[in-house]
Amino acid sequence: MSGDRAPLELLKGAVTAAEEYRVPITVVGDREVIERVAKENTLSLENVEIAHADDVISMEDKPLSIIREKSNSSMGVGLRMLQNGEGDAFLSAGNTGALLAGSTLLVRRIRGIRRAAIATFLPFPTPVLLMDAGANLVVTSDDLEQFAYMGSFYMKKLHGIEKPRVGLLNNGAEATKGLPLQIETYEQLSANPDINFIGNVEAKDIPFNTCDVLLTDGFTGNIVLKYTEGMGKFMLSTLKQLFTKNAITKASAFAMKGQLSALKKQFDASEYGGAPLLGISRPVIKAHGSSDAKAIKNAVLQTIAFLSTGMNHEIARMAAELDLKNREKKKVEESESSATE
Repeated sequence: MSGDRAPLELLKGAVTAAEEYRVPITVVGDREVIERVAKENTLSLENVEIAHADDVISMEDKPLSIIREKSNSSMGVGLRMLQNGEGDAFLSAGNTGALLAGSTLLVRRIRGIRRAAIATFLPFPTPVLLMDAGANLVVTSDDLEQFAYMGSFYMKKLHGIEKPRVGLLNNGAEATKGLPLQIETYEQLSANPDINFIGNVEAKDIPFNTCDVLLTDGFTGNIVLKYTEGMGKFMLSTLKQLFTKNAITKASAFAMKGQLSALKKQFDASEYGGAPLLGISRPVIKAHGSSDAKAIKNAVLQTIAFLSTGMNHEIARMAAELDLKNREKKKVEESESSATE
């Protein structure tokens, strides 16, 4: 019920996905509205179930409204269903802050994970996994280290990259560049043998296969993501103007039809569907707020792929090992401190 094109486009995407992928889907929202919209647009609800919810969280609502005044919203009801085992994953195109708050407080983070992060692919020839794409405005070096672990597992499981290259978004390549957060994170990741850290990455180098996982805070990451999407649309719009200028350019466009279609598909956000909230104990997928039916259908496919990776088990194992290592390190430091005294 939430998102820029709800409920019609979301419903169309869910119905199509249920038919094409033969996966049981429950749509959560106002039953009367859903049935009316389906009837008006000749959509068959034969392959989907409806879970009724009285309320809707808007894009303007505060994050904690999901557990306070709007606990009966479609998002709140859906997350509680996931928490209670009434579904294998939850997909939403709604308010990001509310989705993160609800996932954290209702479904809960994996034990040992400090913060969940939105893992989004940037649409370049060699995909780059952006961690974080909007969940956490403020992070620490420890948070970014966990993002590096989770992002590496994700790229290994999803793309088969044995040792994903991890880069830190910064305003320069040198180790001394950036704010205290970047400098501290650089030192911390450089000393971690379990992470294939390749150093700082400047924004201008992101499209050129510099790294597989790109680390940053959610505020900066969301700006990078939206700028990339906007630049993609600008480039395609400019190309369209160039190729429709006269008869010669139109003929050239016809000759390059296949290549232009591939380029358009590459920068089409709907092709990527959704982004998982890595670190939540059960799969939660965030779709773009402006998702159309195609984007929702692809987000369902991505959700199915995520479920098949067993990512949460890997992250839980990593978190337990990291917690044990930190405890042992703390004991050594305390022991050394006592000996010095």
